[in-house]
Amino acid sequence: MAKKRNQRNLKAVQAAKARKKRRNRRRRRAIVLAIEVIILLALSATAFVMAKYDKFQRVEINSDDIKINSGVKKEGYTTVALFGGDSREGELEAGTRTDTIIVVALDHKEGVIRMASIYRDTLLQQDDNTYNKANHAYFSGGPKAAINMLNKNLDLDIQDYATVDFKAMSDVVDMLGGIKIQVTDPEAKMLNKYVGETAKASKKKAHKLNGGGVYTLDGPQAVTYARLRKLEGGDYKRTERQRLVIKKLYEKGIKADIGTLNKIVDKIFPQVSTSFSLKEVLSLAASASSYKLGDSQGFPFEKTDGIIYRTAGDVVVPLGLAENVEELHKFLYPNETKTVSSTVQMISTEISNLTNVVRPANMNTEEETNTDNNSNSNNNNNNNNNSNKPVITNSTSDSGNSKSNNNTTGGGTE
Repeated sequence: MAKKRNQRNLKAVQAAKARKKRRNRRRRRAIVLAIEVIILLALSATAFVMAKYDKFQRVEINSDDIKINSGVKKEGYTTVALFGGDSREGELEAGTRTDTIIVVALDHKEGVIRMASIYRDTLLQQDDNTYNKANHAYFSGGPKAAINMLNKNLDLDIQDYATVDFKAMSDVVDMLGGIKIQVTDPEAKMLNKYVGETAKASKKKAHKLNGGGVYTLDGPQAVTYARLRKLEGGDYKRTERQRLVIKKLYEKGIKADIGTLNKIVDKIFPQVSTSFSLKEVLSLAASASSYKLGDSQGFPFEKTDGIIYRTAGDVVVPLGLAENVEELHKFLYPNETKTVSSTVQMISTEISNLTNVVRPANMNTEEETNTDNNSNSNNNNNNNNNSNKPVITNSTSDSGNSKSNNNTTGGGTE
């Protein structure tokens, strides 16, 4: 009797061991299968990017040609330049007018992307040490000159860039089903005036708005909205609109299905010029979903306009370039503690001497820049406030000279 019980117990133990072994085997198979799926997806994504990479207008920039101010190195961040080309003909090298100049900082620790729009009319030192509008650099020397201009004037360490033709933005908006934006009455009126030109350039049909309100803008409407300038706030408000459109596209893009993304890549990549290598593109593609879009600002924070500088024409003058650069770094690199370089200090002094625009001694930089620059119109109003009004001495700016015609745009969105 005891022998039979022992045999039954032994069989039960053996059966339990067999079941456990089968469960472990199934679990291992599931783990292996999951790993295989992950590897397959990774390989598929890699293959996808590799297959599409040759569609870019690839421009190789020798690292020796990139100039970075002494002591400038951003640990834990990657900073790139994003340009919006105004050729509308797919010409994205020198000779292209850049309505959009955005410094993009990827904060690897926080997983945040921060953007700062550089006002295109900002008076800055060019690659050849002359002074002109910020967007003159790209027009005269292409992306390399534009990168060097940004690095030199703003203490940045940009190595790579991407330039997008405006037609590409129109195509992306349409392929994502439009973007929802609150449009004011003045914006709607101006948009209706110029959307036909944008639609014609992108070979699409123009649709007008019925006054202000919340709209799902199509491609031509969104591009025209982003480029509106002849409204209150001028270029300052335009850069806000540009950043808003980019934000809306980013939010829709990360939710798009693979089929839509594939179509976008096929359509858009030929309209993009970039210095990113295949390895860098693969790295960015792999980590894109882990980043969130953070705040955006406009630069310079404190400024004055209406200054005529020689053949550059009407320019935006920073009220202390050095102080503005210091605030820019606080925004883009919040974990960094650094004073501006001697190069920026020198340029800051030269701009003041050339324009005779002196930063008011009582200007509270920190207080103003703590305010979200999405209200650039407030900053613009501050420049007209007597308490913070810049001191403009007997100007040596050549107000008799004509405006430069090599870096402005037409179509009423100038």
